[in-house]
Amino acid sequence: MTTDHAPPELPNPHPRPEGELGQLERVWKRPSGWRTLTVVNNTSIGLLYIGTAMLFFVLAGVLALMMRTQLAAPDSNLIGHALYNQLFTMHGTVMMFLFAVPAVEAVAVLLLPNMLGARDLPFPRLSAYAYWAYAIGGLVFFCSIFVGLAPDGGWFMYPPLTSAQYSPAVNADLWLLGIGFIEISAIAGAIELAVGILRTRAPGMTLDRMPVFAWTMLVFCGMVIIAFPAVIVATALLELERAFDMPFFIAGRGGDPLLWQHLFWFFGHPEVYIIFLPAAGMVSMIIPAMAGTPLVGYRLVVLAVVSTGFLSFGLWVHHMFATGIPTLSLSFASAASMAVSVPTAIQIFAWIATIAAAVRLRPLKPPMLFILGFFFVFVIGGLTGVMVAVIPFDLQAHDTYFVVAHLHYVLFGGMVFPLFAAFYYWTPVISARALSERLGRWAFWLMFVGFNVAFFPMHFTGLAGMPRRVYTYAESQGLGPLNMVSTIGAYLIAAGVVVFVLDLARNFRPSEKANAGNVWQAGTLEWLPSGSYGLRSIPEVTSREPLWDQPGLAQEVADGRHYLPGSPGGLRSTLVTSALEARPHYVLALPGPAWSPLLAALGTAGFFLLLTFEFLLLAAAFGVLAVAALWRWLWDADTGPDHPPVDIGGGLRLPMMCSGAASHASWAMMLLLIVCASIFGSLMFSYLFLWTTGPELWPGRAALPSPAAPLASAALLSGGAALAAACSPALTRDRQAMLRWSLPAAAGLLAVSAGLDLHTHWRGGLRPQASAYAAAVYAVAGLQAVFAGVTAVMALFTAARSMAGRLRPTRRSPYDVTLMMFLYTAAQGLIALALLHAFPRLTG
Repeated sequence: MTTDHAPPELPNPHPRPEGELGQLERVWKRPSGWRTLTVVNNTSIGLLYIGTAMLFFVLAGVLALMMRTQLAAPDSNLIGHALYNQLFTMHGTVMMFLFAVPAVEAVAVLLLPNMLGARDLPFPRLSAYAYWAYAIGGLVFFCSIFVGLAPDGGWFMYPPLTSAQYSPAVNADLWLLGIGFIEISAIAGAIELAVGILRTRAPGMTLDRMPVFAWTMLVFCGMVIIAFPAVIVATALLELERAFDMPFFIAGRGGDPLLWQHLFWFFGHPEVYIIFLPAAGMVSMIIPAMAGTPLVGYRLVVLAVVSTGFLSFGLWVHHMFATGIPTLSLSFASAASMAVSVPTAIQIFAWIATIAAAVRLRPLKPPMLFILGFFFVFVIGGLTGVMVAVIPFDLQAHDTYFVVAHLHYVLFGGMVFPLFAAFYYWTPVISARALSERLGRWAFWLMFVGFNVAFFPMHFTGLAGMPRRVYTYAESQGLGPLNMVSTIGAYLIAAGVVVFVLDLARNFRPSEKANAGNVWQAGTLEWLPSGSYGLRSIPEVTSREPLWDQPGLAQEVADGRHYLPGSPGGLRSTLVTSALEARPHYVLALPGPAWSPLLAALGTAGFFLLLTFEFLLLAAAFGVLAVAALWRWLWDADTGPDHPPVDIGGGLRLPMMCSGAASHASWAMMLLLIVCASIFGSLMFSYLFLWTTGPELWPGRAALPSPAAPLASAALLSGGAALAAACSPALTRDRQAMLRWSLPAAAGLLAVSAGLDLHTHWRGGLRPQASAYAAAVYAVAGLQAVFAGVTAVMALFTAARSMAGRLRPTRRSPYDVTLMMFLYTAAQGLIALALLHAFPRLTG
């Protein structure tokens, strides 16, 4: 093994106090008893996340077994059509929303801090909130099947089947409000991970030295931030239609059901790659360790990952070939569907080349078995993907079991097999014992054989004309034998999962003090010795495989001979480094355990779920609980008085705070504003799409409100933003009296602007139930009112901190992020006013 850099020799001019390690362990100690529920450590939250995701995987698998049992023989009456509709809707929903995305986020929460050389993620309470929101909401949602309230319109929930006319019960509402809420949890986790990857890497870990899994998770986060808001908008519009008769998807009043498909698949097809890319990142980490050699073509693999993320946003029409979309649009989607196979092939060839370059040939261990199984299954899925990207073939195979086979070869092969490889590979990082090789082989072969026995015959049943989502079929079709084979295969998969669960029960022993160690002789940082506090000290990184290229690094880290070996000020802390070169920037004090994330998640989940059953007062009470818990969470996250710069080792002294654009809080806020922009962009798309489908329902110039009102609203928006920005120089001079009244006043101007625009439309006789145009107008104006309200809450919080003496020129992050929200809300409001008032005049 050769290296380009010599191992770093960090000076250690100051001997460390004897009790330094003890203090570190005390500060990072995991709470016990009932306070276990307040835990925020990434290791604890990550394990809870993975455990919950795997629970949903098992539950969804049970639903699949029930469906396959029903389909084992023709003309079966074991399960009626109503329950079958609930089963396949819940199976798809749980697998896609409650297992696949949360599972890869969970692995990242658990492993990324150690992999990047950080003590924890930068917002530990946000991780806890995202987990509890997901767990509470997901479990309540799943339990709906036991009381006959599970959604039954398919996991894609196409209107008009799911409109109030055809699905009047609350089943569809549970899906709409529950999934929209769960997606918010996923976005929160993505923001947390993205800031962690960009700003908490070990010194010297430049972007070119970052582990491939970190790269894939960074692209994953970007895709979640851009794509998931589309499905939030879609679910909100359909719920508004169902609850208030706003006809976004009702053709008779200018709506269009295809709008749902555009919004849903703009999220849905990127989600396939949102699921696949992290799994591919796991493969890119496991193969080099098993081969004992660095990944071949690292830069090409990273470029392929980024390219896949970019191209995936051009594929959503791939799911709409049979909807009558113009041929030119279909051609673009077909070309993109084929083009995305190129970066995927680059990764596969890089993995094969790495195996071929192996310096040591190990016997096939369970992680490598699952990866080889992934190669076989995913390549078949990719080949059938190219087939359905050909429009004439897709029109024949559309909505048949051929598509079911393709979908599972891509998703199960591209995500589940790598995930199980990751379980067997990374378990020694957190467990006192590795998982069993013998049971691992049994689990693999049962799952691999069972999967192909279950799903390969579906290619033939689909080509023979068997439609998907149908609960039975006639014996005269001759499909009984193939369906029986598929059912047997499904039970073999279940047997493999049972073997894996037994292996976990026998051997998985989570330990913060002693784990099984680097059993694969891997080269990345997550294999360094760690405790409840993560790494004992944060090393300087000089290559992509530090443990291979820096001899003795593990012992040096364990001895505290690198950066930040203690807990400055008796606080949990980690290093914040620059985004590109990973140069030490400042020490980030991290908040500890608290009840507020759990209470906030409980309040948020209760608010959404109670709205479903129209318990409005109780829902409002839970909403107040959520806001109060969030307020308390942010308020007591403050670590106290300013701390002087601290010695982090190596002769460096760093501040323990940072404000302005360079702070981690500003980076997180910028990502949140991208989410907000994506939500608004999806709503703008909806408005303009409805204009193209029903222009005759749009008013002429004479019917539009007078320009005076929107001009007044624009002036109020501009004035509010300017007043909020004017507080910055005063805060810099520590003259906060102006800020304490100016920020609430500025928020009031934004709220008056939003209210004036809504009132203008209402006074002009426009009602949201009248047409799709009217519904779109109120949706855009209503979203602006929501943002004005959020900005007002942030302004009041910042003013309250100022009055409490917790806002200073050196600690001004609350004001900085509030100002960012002010400026964004004002800009969004101006664009909304132009869209609602100027656009109809230009096109009328």
